[in-house]
Amino acid sequence: MSKTQSITAGGAIFGKLKALGVDYIFTNSGTDFPPIVEGLVEARRAGIDLPVPVTVPHEHAAVSMAHGYWQVTGRPQAVLLHTNVGLSNGATAAINAWCDQVPMILMSGRTPVTEHSRFGARTVPIGWGQEMFDQDALIRETTKWNYELRFADQIADLLDRAWAISNSTPKGPVYLSLPREVLCDPCPGTGLDTPSRMAPVTTAPDATALRQAAEALAAAENPLIIAQRGAGSESGFAALQDLCEAHALPLSHYWSNQLAIPLSHPMQVGADPGPWLAEADVVLVLNALAPWFPDKVTLRDDVTVIQAGPDPLFSRTPVRNFPAAITLSGPVETVIDGLSREMASEPKDDAQVAARRERIATASSAVREKVVASAKAGCASPMSKDWVSLCLGRAIKAQAAEGRRSTVFHELGCPLPPLDLDQPDSYFQEPHSGGLGWGLPAAIGAQMADPDRLVFATMGDGSYMFANPTACHLVAEAHEVPVIILVLNNEEWGAVRHSVEGLYPHGAARAANEVPLTSLRPSPDFTQTAAASRAYTETVTDGAALPDALDRAISVATSERRQVLLNIAIARTSPR
Repeated sequence: MSKTQSITAGGAIFGKLKALGVDYIFTNSGTDFPPIVEGLVEARRAGIDLPVPVTVPHEHAAVSMAHGYWQVTGRPQAVLLHTNVGLSNGATAAINAWCDQVPMILMSGRTPVTEHSRFGARTVPIGWGQEMFDQDALIRETTKWNYELRFADQIADLLDRAWAISNSTPKGPVYLSLPREVLCDPCPGTGLDTPSRMAPVTTAPDATALRQAAEALAAAENPLIIAQRGAGSESGFAALQDLCEAHALPLSHYWSNQLAIPLSHPMQVGADPGPWLAEADVVLVLNALAPWFPDKVTLRDDVTVIQAGPDPLFSRTPVRNFPAAITLSGPVETVIDGLSREMASEPKDDAQVAARRERIATASSAVREKVVASAKAGCASPMSKDWVSLCLGRAIKAQAAEGRRSTVFHELGCPLPPLDLDQPDSYFQEPHSGGLGWGLPAAIGAQMADPDRLVFATMGDGSYMFANPTACHLVAEAHEVPVIILVLNNEEWGAVRHSVEGLYPHGAARAANEVPLTSLRPSPDFTQTAAASRAYTETVTDGAALPDALDRAISVATSERRQVLLNIAIARTSPR
């Protein structure tokens, strides 16, 4: 648009977000939205290039869709919510995005400040009921930056700043509140059709610290890498494989919510770092919020712990006292690249490295064999989660052989080890913040970002109910999103029961037939919830029938381009 041309501020926001690279605005509207709706129509008539507005009938789902979209594209999206009540509904998902270091631009309307005599002033009783002294407080602790729009001509500058801060290391959500009166004002066109004038800040590890880390790893007899949030990028994924292989560095996926190297890699030693930590003299922690269980791990007195990642000390976490003899700050792929270069010039004992490589590869093979054997034992009626995971992994490999990429979004659904995945963006687990209901909408966001990818949302029955499934299925149908949903249904809050039994291993609850406050019986028929939005559905109770059911699900998703839900009966199991 012309620099001299103006547009309603409510519509100007959309054009500016498109210029910043935003493809979708996930939104749930309210009485603060008249200038937004009017401005959007005005902008369309003016021929302005705009993001696609997606109506999501629950704010938690809207924020989670933006979360999933970024995870498979690396492009931050925007979310537009309804005043304080919509913001509060989205706050849990914002906690998830903050914990997962996911950039996005969150916005919500603000109830009109004025009661009369100004265009946009309060017109309905909720204008008084939704007034807060500090609406931003709902979101402040889980955003990198927050502000309230004061004047319409601030839109271009403030969104430039919001975008740059959100994308700076460490990345994360930002928030802008939008008073209705300001949205009703005309906004000048200057800066609304251009990318941000501010470049994000990308940090890099200190050169001295990088050399110290490389020296320590090269000299280690029993090194260990613990990775929780992947390798940062596709290039980091490849570089980390090479680093582990070249220097015989074992890697544990402890409570990982992303894949760091292929699960079949000979240096990948499984999800339990305990035995390796007991003998480790150098530990490299890659972007891990909690790299081990402090109550169950005793480190060597002479161990050197290297904490690395966008925020290696997790400075916004009040209590986190894991050792950090060396810290490397920067994107994970940058850290890996720097270590690879430094370690290439470090002297090493080839015989020692070769012997360690053989020992680790043998242990890695034994771990994988044990995982597969345990999963196969779960082919029963009802079946185990590990069996579902093994079957899904095999189905994914069959699709990969035909050139199709897949991604699994796991929320207390299919465990990582039996999946045997080998791609950098093939697996995302729920954030460690634990805001349930993330998995299904995040998978929908990912599927919208990459329509040709096979996207699986695997979750427990409790997580499915938390996801506001009716809202999610509506969006999936409206936008023809062929996501495949696996509800692993054990009719209980399994995580709660496992937590009780873990803390009281010989307690009364473990011996009880029914553990209080954990039952989700009688189980709803989840297939009917999905079928209300014309999804293809099946209930699977026998493990032997699952592979064929997965094949049918994939066929429907790929050929009919519609969503699928499998309600899968899972046995209750004790924690391992």
